[in-house]
Amino acid sequence: MVFIQLLILLCIDMATKEKKIDAYIAKSADFAKPILNHIRELVHKACPAVEEKVKWGMPFFDYKDAPLCHMASFKQHAVMGFWKAALMKDPVLVENARSETAMGHLGKITSLKDMPSDKKITGWIKEAMALNDKGIKLAPKKPTEKEKKELAVPDYFAKALAKSKKAKQVFDNFAYSHKKEYLGWITEAKTEETRNKRMATALEWIAEGKGRNWKYEKK
Repeated sequence: MVFIQLLILLCIDMATKEKKIDAYIAKSADFAKPILNHIRELVHKACPAVEEKVKWGMPFFDYKDAPLCHMASFKQHAVMGFWKAALMKDPVLVENARSETAMGHLGKITSLKDMPSDKKITGWIKEAMALNDKGIKLAPKKPTEKEKKELAVPDYFAKALAKSKKAKQVFDNFAYSHKKEYLGWITEAKTEETRNKRMATALEWIAEGKGRNWKYEKK
């Protein structure tokens, strides 16, 4: 009986683990591997129904078809963040969520000693789960007038849009966030060839009314 129960748990674990996240952890710096593995373990333990995904190049944990939390590693530190940190009770999480530079809400993590207690993190995970259970969503961030003015469309993309009446119409009516995502993706291209490929893809997606990150949006 015990063997069967262990086998069932193993099958569930294998079914919910994303191979891309396995690879992400394997490629991370040695100091980050135990941190990422520990965060992953805590999330699965607190939320057995979690779904693992990779979004924006980072490991994400979704629950009830909505983001729950994420983690990432860099050259000298790792981070963990909660998608709805701004709506949670802990004042530090809320403050870090308001910061434009805070990708993670627990600060820079360089070892397991830098992390809050397992009990505290588990409590945050369950609080985030409750927000998803209730269907509570983050209010969309409204751009400032300064941000709107700084959102300039490069001439090369403006010309490309002009050749597609449908794409231009949709783009002109897009929300600020959608425009910013596309323009950032295109202008950050390292080569002209990459930029042209991204513009071609962008025009196709825009004409279909899709945002830059449409693959990750709830269907």
